[in-house]
Amino acid sequence: MCGIVGYIGSRDAAPLILESLRKLEYRGYDSAGIAVLNHGEVAIRRCEGKLSNLAILLGRQPMSGPVGIGHTRWATHGRPSETNAHPHRAGDVVVVHNGIIENYLELKEQLTKRGTHFSSETDSEIVAHLVSEKIDRGMDFLDAVRRTLREIRGSYALLFLNRRDPQRLIVAKNSTPIVIGWGDGETFIASDIPALLDYTRKVTFLEDGEIGEVTVGSYRLFNGTGKAIRRPVKEITWDAVAARKGGYAHFMLKEIHDQPRALADTFRSRISLKNGDVSLEGIQLTQSQVKRIKRIHLVACGTAWHACLVGKFMLEEIAGIPAEVDYGSEFRYRSPLMDPQSILLMVSQSGETADTLAATEIARAKKAKILAICNVIDSSIARKSHGVLYTHAGPEISVASTKAFSTQLTALYLLAVALGRRNGKLKQANARKLLRDLMHLPTWIEDALKLESEVKELARVLMHSQDFLYLGRGLNYPIALEGALKLKEISYIHAEGYPAGEMKHGPIALIDEKMPVVVLAPRDRYFEKTIGNLKEVESRGGKVIVLTDDIKTSHEVSAYRLLTLPKASHYLTPIVMTIPLQLLAYHIAVHRGTDVDQPRNLAKSVTVE
Repeated sequence: MCGIVGYIGSRDAAPLILESLRKLEYRGYDSAGIAVLNHGEVAIRRCEGKLSNLAILLGRQPMSGPVGIGHTRWATHGRPSETNAHPHRAGDVVVVHNGIIENYLELKEQLTKRGTHFSSETDSEIVAHLVSEKIDRGMDFLDAVRRTLREIRGSYALLFLNRRDPQRLIVAKNSTPIVIGWGDGETFIASDIPALLDYTRKVTFLEDGEIGEVTVGSYRLFNGTGKAIRRPVKEITWDAVAARKGGYAHFMLKEIHDQPRALADTFRSRISLKNGDVSLEGIQLTQSQVKRIKRIHLVACGTAWHACLVGKFMLEEIAGIPAEVDYGSEFRYRSPLMDPQSILLMVSQSGETADTLAATEIARAKKAKILAICNVIDSSIARKSHGVLYTHAGPEISVASTKAFSTQLTALYLLAVALGRRNGKLKQANARKLLRDLMHLPTWIEDALKLESEVKELARVLMHSQDFLYLGRGLNYPIALEGALKLKEISYIHAEGYPAGEMKHGPIALIDEKMPVVVLAPRDRYFEKTIGNLKEVESRGGKVIVLTDDIKTSHEVSAYRLLTLPKASHYLTPIVMTIPLQLLAYHIAVHRGTDVDQPRNLAKSVTVE
């Protein structure tokens, strides 16, 4: 979602902050701004739209100084505009904010009665006024922030600059990520690690309710009561080059092609063919604990929810453990039947998804064990879990998830095998077979990627279609949902995914010669039923695009287009089927001229409800 960058040191802050904000463009934004402090004076530059607009503004109205804060905004309160862009200033205090202040109307009314005038529609400006009031009454900068935090309710990552106090920045966190980076005689603050990688790999993560006082090369951390906290510095091992396009036209295309490597990294060193077992280094579960598991509640949002739907099949069929799948936004508002024999399994690329994160409070109240599958080390979801399985996809820059999705499926497969071995439901010989299949997965994905030229030509033909239908059965029904979502996200074409057997219960009324229908038809236990559904579409004039894994299918159906994928094992077929759907969505979007990596109205990490 929104991006935050801060700097205090000896270098000129503005160009450094601008370049760091570029590393956060993948999070999505509609306006941007920078504030710089120099010799007791604060300069602020803000504008609506892309960072390129801000760069042009800085070229016309340059600013210099060794202390600064910057922000890219995704609108929550107030429309996108220069006025509503961050940073916001009140008196000598300047603030940037990610999150939502839930009681802002109440606080705004109180401030208005005290004579405060507001220059924006945002909830964030209120925080600057509250801190400024306290400093004007003689309170110390740090104390003023601490007292203000007691008044506000909601989620926030806040970074403050004070004209009267140029030697420090104050940072605070609650339910929204923020990290401090350490350089040689300089300090960085950011809402996500990629913004820091060009400058440092030494970082400190803030926890919920904490406040940081950041100076040149040092810091102090405090909890909500003011007690000092000591936390070790962590070393980040990501390669900064991995966060760049690597010669591809878009990050999304690069990340689609990254998948063979990302999948191998996810299972590498975790599997033992000899023992037919999986090492889950971040999840400590004994055999007796696994045998006591009554149910696993998988909770996620968006693309990760589709991964969970596939994971349900894996956990129930491989490990023999009942599983339920919930949207994070729904789970948090119902009363799930959980107990100490239940597992909450959260799946998230960023590890910061607010609705998914909220599930931890429910699980803790019911004394359930909390596990996570995510991609970002030391993210909020990872820190709030009893155990975490990292996907090792590396930075995913494009808003539309690709390699994060396939590595989530791989992690769920690993988890199912591990749990099945520990509870005795999966025999060693069967586990070895499943793990040997997994070793072949990167090659199957490489072979699937070789279909790109065919998919690109198909995309050119279909680019003007206004509606798509995606059909699948069993394990591949969630992949139909995911294919439809990818197309909607980046091409803005209406698309729906359905279980193939449900088509005649409504969607069949939509089918005509103008509607492409993408049918996932691997030669599995559902094949004959799927072909029956395909022929129902064909008889009504629909444009049938068939994805299969057997060349014989071309002789059995009459399709508008047929793509033959490599033959994968049953539980890994969904990952292979995903590849042409990602490529189809990508190339249709490119043909239509949309912003592939930063589609309208979307953000990479949804850190507010």
